[in-house]
Order: sequence, then structure tokens, then C-alpha cells
Amino acid sequence: MRAIENGVVHTVTGAGTIDDGIVVIDGDEISAVGENAEIPADATVIDADGGHVTPGLIDAHSHAGMAEWGEPEDADINKGTDPVTPHVNAIDGFHPRDDELRRAFQGGVTTVSARMGSGNVIGGVICSMKTYGNVADEMHIREDGMKAAMGENPKRFHGERAERQPATRPGVAATLRQALMDAEDYADRRARATEEDDPFERDLGMANLARVVEDDLALRVHAHRADDISTVFRIADEFDITDLSIEHATEGHLVAEEFAKRDVPAVCGPSLYSGAKYELRNITFETPGLLHEAGVEVAIQTDAPVLPQEHLDVCVGLAIREGLPAEVAIETVTRTPAEILGIDDRVGTLDVGTDADLVVWDGPPFEIGTDAREVFVDGEHVYDRASDDRDPREEWAW
Repeated sequence: MRAIENGVVHTVTGAGTIDDGIVVIDGDEISAVGENAEIPADATVIDADGGHVTPGLIDAHSHAGMAEWGEPEDADINKGTDPVTPHVNAIDGFHPRDDELRRAFQGGVTTVSARMGSGNVIGGVICSMKTYGNVADEMHIREDGMKAAMGENPKRFHGERAERQPATRPGVAATLRQALMDAEDYADRRARATEEDDPFERDLGMANLARVVEDDLALRVHAHRADDISTVFRIADEFDITDLSIEHATEGHLVAEEFAKRDVPAVCGPSLYSGAKYELRNITFETPGLLHEAGVEVAIQTDAPVLPQEHLDVCVGLAIREGLPAEVAIETVTRTPAEILGIDDRVGTLDVGTDADLVVWDGPPFEIGTDAREVFVDGEHVYDRASDDRDPREEWAW
């Protein structure tokens, strides 16, 4: 048993913020939250000393654990043999000892959606993972979607590098359509075989992609430009796909009304980035605020290691500076990404019965001088800054 007292507790629930709150941890769950929550006699008590207590942060679009530090750019995230690879699963390439994950939980990020890359039109199954642990299966929360990508990345990866389709935006869209058509046909054949007791040849990729057209698995589409976003909406309408999110959404503010009308969430970022390619020319930290103003559900991401995973809080702070209301900012990296990923029954809030993933900050969250002081993942005290005596001059010596 553990208890955190004397903290400004941001529950990110209907209970709001408790100025002098207590959080009680029993095993791997939160057992009590409140101003007058009873602290068990046998609990180890941690004094927050006026610091802020939040749920562990969630990055809804990350490659932490997948694109490891020091590995080639594409590492294990892009299977470049074909533009359509729905048969691969991120958990099989997730490395719990990736240094990006250590930086993540030490920076207060306790959950990430570990992604396949955007080199392929269909990249594979992606998974929500805890950032602390030794065995991927024990860190796994759920399969949260199928990765897809529009625009320049699949064009460059296949058209320019491999000199094969798709080499154009219409080619990317056609490849996605064909894959979804094939999945529909597979699902129909499977259903008929089940009904008629006919032989049926299974296909792992089509079985995974059939889950998308049957709305059993979300389609999460990398799209920067407004026209690419509109193409995703068009294709989703054609195949009646309702479980959908737009990833990056760099020009999402230009079609904010379409997001709101369709009730499609946007996972925005990384906005702390240069215009490294043409489709990023309108990149701005104003996007989350403008989308929120239009009534869109917004999460903020780092796309780690594009931005270091531990700087997710910095991205939120910059979005606040550019117009995202401060009072809703915490939701973009806690409850909202948890809802988007379908894991809000476990993480994203400080509520009784949820996973004991929480952070004690030494100041108000998202301010430049604030740092994570204590971090818990599944009730385990995984980081205490006061006892972190590593010498960075030795750790980072070349």
C-alpha cells in the first residue's frame, strides 16, 4: 500500500482538481482519491509537498520501443517489402529495454501507442503499451488500431526508392481502397465458409484487415495535408468505417469542421519540427487549439523518436501558448488519448479501480520549469528524482 498526500490532484474526472488531495494505491490499482481519503495504517506515505499529481501521461502516437536509439531510421517499424503489410504486429518488434522508454517514464509518460511506421500504405497492427517493464506481453494493454499512411511517406518509400506503386497520391488512395476491398471479400468468403462448412484458407493479413472493415479494429491514418485528410474521410465513407483517427493532422485546422461533423479525433503533432518536407509547410502549434475550438477531440503526440518521448509535456505547453485552453490541456495527454485508444477503463484518469499510473510534478504541469519528481506505473514506484544519482557527463560520454 502507498499513499500520496499534500498534492494538487488533477483527477481528470468529474471530481476535477483537488487542491489538497490524497491518492491511495493498493497493489496495481488506485483504491481511493479525495481530500479526505483514508490512508491505511500500513501504507508508505509520500509527501507531494504541494506538488501537482496527474495521471501518467499518454502518447497516442509513438515509436518508442519500436524505432530504437542508434538503430537505422526505419528500424523495425517499416516492413518495406510491400506497401500493404497488415499481417505484422507491433508487439513483435517492441523492445522493453529501448532507452526511449526509460526516458519516457522518467518524464512522466507511462503509456504509448507503439506504432508501425508510415512507409507503407497499410503498416500493421499497433498496440497500447506501458513504458515500464521487462516483458512486452506484460506491458501490453490492447491492440488499438491498424496503421495506415497517406501522402509523401509511402510515395517516397515505394515510388522513389523502390520504383514501384504507389508513386502518387492517387496511387496511395487506390492501394488503400484495394486493400479494404480485399478485406471485405475475405470477410464475406469466411462468413460463407462458416455457414456452409466449406474449406477456407486463412490469411493473417486479411484477417487483421477484416477487423477494420467490420469496425472491430480502428483505422489510424497518418495524414498531414488537408487534401490527404479529405481523402481519408472519402474512403472511410465508401467502406463505412467509423472507428477512425487522423494522425499528425498538420493541416487539420483547415478542415476542422469536417472533423467535427464526422466526430473523428485528431492526434496532433509533432509540431516542434521544421518543414522537413513539403506537406509540413503549414505546421503550427495553433492546430490543437483551433481543432478544440471547432469541437474536435484532440490528443497531442511526439511521434518519438522524432521528438524525444520525455518532452510530451513540452509540446502541450507550447500548444497552450498558441491558444489551446489551459484548463483542457491536460486532457490531450491523459483522458482523451485513452478514450481514442480504447483504454480509458484502465488509464488516463485518477479514479478508483484504474491502473495506478501517476506522476508527482514539482510544479504546475506543462510549465517549462516543471519536472517529474515521482512516477508510478501499475503501482510500482519506478522513478524518484531525488535518488537518481546518475552523472549525465558519464552516461552520455562518447
